[in-house]
Amino acid sequence: MTPAGLPVWLNGRIIDQAEARIDPADRGLLLGDGLFETMRVAGGVVRHFPLHMDRLAHGAGVLMLPPPDRGLIAQAAADLLAACGVQNGALRLTLTRGPGPRGLLPPPEVRPTVLLTATASLPPATPVRLVTASHRRDEESVLSRIKSLNYLPSILARMEAAGRGADDALLLNRAGHVAETSASTLVAIIEGEALTPPVHDGALPGIARGVLLAAGLLRESRLSPAMLRGAGAVFALNSLSAREVVAIDGHELPRQPALLAGLAAHLDG
Repeated sequence: MTPAGLPVWLNGRIIDQAEARIDPADRGLLLGDGLFETMRVAGGVVRHFPLHMDRLAHGAGVLMLPPPDRGLIAQAAADLLAACGVQNGALRLTLTRGPGPRGLLPPPEVRPTVLLTATASLPPATPVRLVTASHRRDEESVLSRIKSLNYLPSILARMEAAGRGADDALLLNRAGHVAETSASTLVAIIEGEALTPPVHDGALPGIARGVLLAAGLLRESRLSPAMLRGAGAVFALNSLSAREVVAIDGHELPRQPALLAGLAAHLDG
């Protein structure tokens, strides 16, 4: 969450957070009709910005929602980070379809809401203890492949994990194959090779995941819960953090912090 007092960028203007107002008829607020991207900031620069914008544009195409201009967002990000004095932290871009009438059908003329917020904090890279969520991820849903504002399944999974004394939830798809955690890509070291579930098994196409795949440091492969329990190590990666998974459903896992550090360093390269 953006700390109180930090400015935000909303629909073309940098304003104080206390003055920011979202239209009560905004479809993002009322219906979850929108997308978001959470990006890491290092040295005052948004890491992997083109990849985030590519994913946003893809999601916007799926939702038939006009994406914001990249040049506008790049300048807005730079202006906001300067205004906030954030050199290292996170930047979130939220895009909604904007205000509309009652009902599900969008208005003929869409006026998207675009919001940028910044924070100087990052989640701690502490070890993760997972428990398997009781509900399954729908690998056939279009929403499993985009960063939509409809995040309730992940929220419920994270709440369930917290209630069971764990740090995060392991999400399986309807066929019982591994998909991801509530907010991270899973990477398992199997016979010395780094493997991650394929998108068609319900894995979100994460940015960190994509960078490592493109570099040849990671390979897609279907994973079962048993394979995770027998792995040489398991990691949870996203744009903001790289963490060791040290237990799944109470089963302790081996640790390879040096290997994780190498993957994390590549993401910074």
